[in-house]
Amino acid sequence: MAEYIPPVDDYAFLYSEAFGLDLVARATGGELSAEDATEIIAGAGEFAASVLAPLETVGDRVGATLTDGQVHLPTGFAEAYQAFVDAGWIAAGAPTSAGGDGLPGAVRAGLGEIWNASNAAFALCWLLTAGQIHALDAAASDELRETYLTKLVSGQWTGTMNLTEPDAGTDLGAIRTMATPRADGTWGISGQKIFITWGDHDVAENIVHLVLARTPDAPASAKGLSLFVAPKFLVDDAGAPGARNAITTVAIEHKLGIHGSPTCVLAYEDATGYLVGEVGGGLAGMFVMMNSARTGMGFQATGIADRALQQASGYAAQRLQGAVLDRPAGTPIAEHPDVRRLLLSMASDVFAMRALGVYVDDLFDGEDVTLAEFFVPILKGWTTEDAVQVASDGIQVHGGMGFIEETGAAQHYRDARIMPIYEGTTAIQSNDLIGRKVIRNGGATVERLLGRIDETIATLRAAEHPVAQRTADRLERAVEASRRATQALLGFATSPRDAAAVSVPYLMLLGTLSGGWMHALAVVAVLAHETEQEKDAARLTLADFYGAHHLPRVHALAETVAGGEIG
Repeated sequence: MAEYIPPVDDYAFLYSEAFGLDLVARATGGELSAEDATEIIAGAGEFAASVLAPLETVGDRVGATLTDGQVHLPTGFAEAYQAFVDAGWIAAGAPTSAGGDGLPGAVRAGLGEIWNASNAAFALCWLLTAGQIHALDAAASDELRETYLTKLVSGQWTGTMNLTEPDAGTDLGAIRTMATPRADGTWGISGQKIFITWGDHDVAENIVHLVLARTPDAPASAKGLSLFVAPKFLVDDAGAPGARNAITTVAIEHKLGIHGSPTCVLAYEDATGYLVGEVGGGLAGMFVMMNSARTGMGFQATGIADRALQQASGYAAQRLQGAVLDRPAGTPIAEHPDVRRLLLSMASDVFAMRALGVYVDDLFDGEDVTLAEFFVPILKGWTTEDAVQVASDGIQVHGGMGFIEETGAAQHYRDARIMPIYEGTTAIQSNDLIGRKVIRNGGATVERLLGRIDETIATLRAAEHPVAQRTADRLERAVEASRRATQALLGFATSPRDAAAVSVPYLMLLGTLSGGWMHALAVVAVLAHETEQEKDAARLTLADFYGAHHLPRVHALAETVAGGEIG
């Protein structure tokens, strides 16, 4: 597999220029600057390229194994995890309230992409642990914080999310795992959980499971769920792992991709658990972790897409095949018009994903949390759907060699395919978007977003540059189509099936539009340079391409939204 090259230049541009200010300095009150953040990204990139990326193919081909109830990861994973912990990367992104370093969201977005680009299967361990840190920080008692949260932040222990059961996937109200109170204040948890990412492994000394379960006499719906911490190993009085809890790893799933990430079936047999928050408050507590994971999926999508792009670009720059139109003999396939189209399509999409991830996670550090939460389903849904297409295009660039496992191109596609499914399918994201965040407030938040894009269009209009003018024209038409689609969707407020039938197209419309806005902001920043810089021409080309090849999807999607449910 091709060497991984971290996108340091892009992050330097996003942190310092693309949004018209130093994002990092604003978010940290001047404690860190864009330059500091870029150095952090560069350091993470070096670590990822040297330590994590070499294990990506190993994880895919060897995978996780289960022997005598214990999951084992391929050789090198445990050492890589320890190096990850020793370098402080888990604590780096944890909030200061939990004892972490509290890096701002814009930097966490960059780190998330880098970990996933270099080794998505490994990065899932970090992603789930980070999510559980946020959940326990929000709801855990002082005792649980001292016993479990501190060890998660340090990286000594890893965390999981236990929701899904054989008959309870999307419908969490169908969960049947039972938690029974004991006289000593603990709870006995019994039931089976499936699809548990990094549910068992041998890279850390303990695993902290965050479990949704039903308590006796609780309502039958999701309102009857409570949240519990259940460690793999019970913790003794000294705070160290002791006896094995009554949690058995029944099986590991044999999956299409992410083979280096152990996806487990866990059986709880009166296992000891500890209540997090209040009885009946489980869903609210778990949603803290789920939203963290959903944002993290946007970073994972960007990472896998960029790795597919890098591999395809490297291959196309070396591969000689056929005479290239209007180019001299010996020109590689990267200059074939359609191959060049594919590479520009991939690159322009990846930049849009990357920029939107930075923008959204930065919003959480500011005052506009409503807009940040509005973007969560868009970031998760749009980026993961497009990343699958980017990975597919990467195979297409390779031609027949892309279908052969030895090139590594197929792994990116296999790894990417789960992303639109887990942590809530695209339809789950889109139903949240249209129901809670569009129809409920009459489209007010959407209009606020469109108003911001209008402001960028006005800025582009003032620039005497052909790319700026074309970008303004295309973006203005896309905004008009988005307003029509939003009005059509609001018209379905009393027709829920019509709204639900077009919720995914509407989500993809807003994602594609937001990607175009990210490129428009990049154009504004580039044209503000007094003298042309090294990457300026490439950034303008990507923006121009996105506007011509991706942004027109908004118009077709708007037509789809207006049609409602057909038949």
